[in-house]
Amino acid sequence: MNKKVIAIIPARGGSKRVPRKNVIDFMGKPMITWTIEAALKSGAFERVLVSTDDEEIAEISRESGAEVPFLRVDNSDDITPVSEATIGAVLQAENFWNCKFQTVVQLMANCPLRDENSIKSSLLNFEGSEASFQISCFKFGWMNPWWATKLNNENKPEFIFPEALKKRSQDLDDLYCPSGATWIADKKALVHEKTFYGKSHIFSPIGWQEAVDIDDYEDLEFAKAVYLLNESR
Repeated sequence: MNKKVIAIIPARGGSKRVPRKNVIDFMGKPMITWTIEAALKSGAFERVLVSTDDEEIAEISRESGAEVPFLRVDNSDDITPVSEATIGAVLQAENFWNCKFQTVVQLMANCPLRDENSIKSSLLNFEGSEASFQISCFKFGWMNPWWATKLNNENKPEFIFPEALKKRSQDLDDLYCPSGATWIADKKALVHEKTFYGKSHIFSPIGWQEAVDIDDYEDLEFAKAVYLLNESR
């Protein structure tokens, strides 16, 4: 256990695309419980803190083993970047526990397929780098963005990367997409720059299954299918 590392799980109560998303049932458990249990099993944190403005989420989080000694003071709307809520939470935590943390790990509750091994691997990658910020990502597979297009009013394609049409697919570089699964930052740098996309930030690839990010009902059904697929192996 690293006594200078805190896990912060942001979980506001006012989700709109999937109401009560953070505590709805996902494969037999409240959604947020999956992330709390992964953080605890990793053994990587002195504290696993849920930052929420919602008493029901707070109670479920406590029952799942997380600490929720206070509710979120602000940054609970759907406009404020989640990084600002995380910064507010770590500052509240330092004041509440009268301590200082060196590293902040933000774990989004809507990534329930990211497990303790993924968290430990991401932390090891961060600790082995010289970066102040690290963002989890996954490699695009069959949905190749090199061939992405916009459609004009006549439904004719306008390719974003027209140069890719002149290459074989196997000759194109791999492309990656950020995932909210595991974001890590030096605490001082995060407070100073107010974003995980700060100077010297790096991306850390994880498996696409771990990276599934649930934002709407289609994502929810997809995540359930991925879970069942993994369980059948």
